[in-house]
Amino acid sequence: MKLLIDTDPGIDDAMAIIFAARHPGIELVGLTTVFGNVPVETATRNALALVEHCDLNVPVAQGAAQPLVLPPFDFPAHIHGAEGFGHLPPTAPTLQAVPESAAAFMTRLARENPGQITLCPIGPITNVAEAIRLDPDFARNIARIVVMGGALDAPGNITPYAEANTFHDPHALEIVLNSGAEILMIGLDVTMQVTLEAKDFRALAEAAPHDGGLLDGMAGLYLDFYRSVGKEGCALHDPMAVIACLHPEWFTVERTALACVTEGEQLGQTLRAAGDSRTEVALDCRDYTIRSLFLDVIRDAA
Repeated sequence: MKLLIDTDPGIDDAMAIIFAARHPGIELVGLTTVFGNVPVETATRNALALVEHCDLNVPVAQGAAQPLVLPPFDFPAHIHGAEGFGHLPPTAPTLQAVPESAAAFMTRLARENPGQITLCPIGPITNVAEAIRLDPDFARNIARIVVMGGALDAPGNITPYAEANTFHDPHALEIVLNSGAEILMIGLDVTMQVTLEAKDFRALAEAAPHDGGLLDGMAGLYLDFYRSVGKEGCALHDPMAVIACLHPEWFTVERTALACVTEGEQLGQTLRAAGDSRTEVALDCRDYTIRSLFLDVIRDAA
C-alpha cells in the first residue's frame, strides 16, 4: 500500500509513523505536517526526526500553521510536551522539508499516482481541505482518505461534543466531507477501545530498543495525562487509523453522510446527515487483534 500520512507529531503520531515505517505491507510515500499537537514548524522538525530515526528516504512537506477560518489555538503541552515528544528533548534532524507546500505535494503525488495512494490524516485536516481547493481532481485521484478524528456516538475528548482534530478545524472537515472522496472515519467510537499501559511500553523498549525505546521515552507524559482523566492506559488513536488503512475489515462501520458543526457550543461535533455518501464511520473494532498487530510490528522490526 502506498501511504501518505498527514500529521502533527505528537506522541501517538510518532507511534503511527514508526508502525507505518516498519510494517512490510506499507510503502510510506510521504509525510505532510500541520499544526495541532505542536506548531507546524515543530511538527515538521519532529516528522524529519522520525524519518531519520527510521532510516527512511521519505519526503516531508510542511503545511498549514492554523485553521482555515478559526483563530489559532493554544498547543496541548500538558499532553504531548512543549516539543511534541513528551519529556524528550528536541532533536535537530539533518534532513530538510521539500520546498512544496503540503497541499501542493499532496495534489502532485495523487495526480502522478491516480487511484494508488491512501491518505491518512491524523491531525487537523486543514491540509487536505487546501489540497481539495487547489486541485478539483484531488478527491478522485486519491484512492481513499482514512481520517483519525471525530466522534459519532461516543462523547468528545476536548469538549463534551468534539474530538480534538475535528474541533481544531471543523470548516476544513466540512470541505473534505463534501468533496466526494471515499472516506473512512476512525474516531473516538473505536480509538478509545484500545489502550497501552506503561508496562507495554517498557516491554517494547526491552524487545525493540531502537523503536520501542524511543516510544517508551515519549510515553511518560502521555500516560500521566490519561491518569489525570481517570484512565490507566493511553488510547491508540493515530496508529489505529494507519491500521484501518491496511485492515478495514477489522472494523464495524456505518455508511452515512456526515456533517461537522462549525459554530457554537457544539463546535467540531460530527453528526449523521441526510443524503448519499461515500463516507463510512467505524463504530466497533477487533480491539485485541489491532492491539496485537501494533505491538508485534514494533517488536518484530527489532
